[in-house]
Amino acid sequence: MIKIDIDNWNRKEHYEFFSKMKSPFVGLTAEVDCTIAYQRAKEMNVSFYAYYLYKSVQASNRVEEMKYRIINDEVYVMEHLGAGSTASRKDGTFSFIYVEYADTFEEFYQSFQKEIYEVENSTGMRLNNDDVKISHVRYSVIPWLSFTAIMHPTNFNSKDAVPRIVFGKYHTVDSKLMMPVSIEVHHGLMDGYHIARYFEEFQSLLNE
Repeated sequence: MIKIDIDNWNRKEHYEFFSKMKSPFVGLTAEVDCTIAYQRAKEMNVSFYAYYLYKSVQASNRVEEMKYRIINDEVYVMEHLGAGSTASRKDGTFSFIYVEYADTFEEFYQSFQKEIYEVENSTGMRLNNDDVKISHVRYSVIPWLSFTAIMHPTNFNSKDAVPRIVFGKYHTVDSKLMMPVSIEVHHGLMDGYHIARYFEEFQSLLNE
């Protein structure tokens, strides 16, 4: 990780202003076109969820601001980001999965499948030290509903800088598969411009 010199940072005033708030978070929901990505996942015979999750992790790693974290009142840039996500069970409960950064989808998918197996053969939420890893983006998925907004539970920790991303149910619009994506970030570290950059990168990767 690399420490940011806050005194000479062009976001110093933004960071100090929003960090004083009990809830310094900003979020929005937008749709992405996942038509090509869905077809690609089916051709590869892999989980579509794993495929677009990896693309999102890639997009997050391409936007430096997504890597900003607050540690002991200092701001650092993480070297790489992984995924802390959710996975559902047949009994209707869910658990957390933890997939580290990977250079290739094949490597990511291997770790993903191992985590899914662990969820299917366990109970509870699988809480451990990994669930608070700041080098992960916090993901969730609601595949049963195409939502337009979402609200996260919070303990109003103004130092929590880990982005939260939620994927919804994809649906057909004019022969295209569209999927809602919600993102919530620390406003002291990111603005709407940076969120838009994440969506731009994500869409570009989904179109590959």
